[in-house]
Amino acid sequence: MRLKFIPPQLPTLHAKPPEGDDWSHEVKFDGYRSQMVIDEDGTRIYTRRGLDWTSKYRDLAAAAASLGAESAIIDGEIIVLNEAGLSDFAALRKAITRRQHDLYFVAFDVLHLDGHDLRSMGCEDRREILEGMIPPAIRIQFSQALPGDAQAIYHLVDQAGLEGMVSKRKDSKYRSGDSRDWWKIKCYEVEEFDLLGVEREPGKPAFALMADRATGRYVGSAFVNSSQAIRERLWKRVQEHAGPAPKGVKRPATQWVKPGLIGRVKHLRGEEDLRHASLQDFREE
Repeated sequence: MRLKFIPPQLPTLHAKPPEGDDWSHEVKFDGYRSQMVIDEDGTRIYTRRGLDWTSKYRDLAAAAASLGAESAIIDGEIIVLNEAGLSDFAALRKAITRRQHDLYFVAFDVLHLDGHDLRSMGCEDRREILEGMIPPAIRIQFSQALPGDAQAIYHLVDQAGLEGMVSKRKDSKYRSGDSRDWWKIKCYEVEEFDLLGVEREPGKPAFALMADRATGRYVGSAFVNSSQAIRERLWKRVQEHAGPAPKGVKRPATQWVKPGLIGRVKHLRGEEDLRHASLQDFREE
């Protein structure tokens, strides 16, 4: 029987890990969410949205033969590691086209196995089955649960420079779509960006508009929640450095500035653009 792609279960974003012993915790990898489907027609690998990308992952599809399953649907993440041994999203894009042998499929759930639908089993039971399927030393790896207290795990994940962690209810069934049974808790980092301007509207929070320092690309806005002294200093500098609006940009509530102001921004790690970002401070170049 030919198996079909199943839309994935998606974790909801939370600021802190859950409490209690009803949860298991894993590293949140910085890669492409993918689904591996094995049946009588061979192995296919789909993107999170159900696009067949098997041709881009030929080496990983070939590695699936080592699992010994006649049929299976496996949920996971395709990653590539950098020199520090961390999943590296920027390097992943290049690896897909130039060095497929560096790709890994990190498996964290199994939905079907040899004719049996496992989605109504508990998460912990499904993962025990999955771990038993994966032999050592192949490009398909099992996402191990992290032992210990959730807060301590989050601290260690943050200190290691990882993107974050995923927490799952041990007894939860697999259900496609947004899930309250799966949480993702992301780590923050602080970086410097070029300040393009400040958006201020009466009765609304102020936002600093930021650009990547290397490319000049607009990366999003950061909530200005600094101390009153920093906010007052910022308004003063913005007025002193007032500049024209970028071509084609119409944001009437924004005071644009000339190049030379650099903002320190705290934001979620592992995102292409700024998310949950706040301006911590700024300096003049």
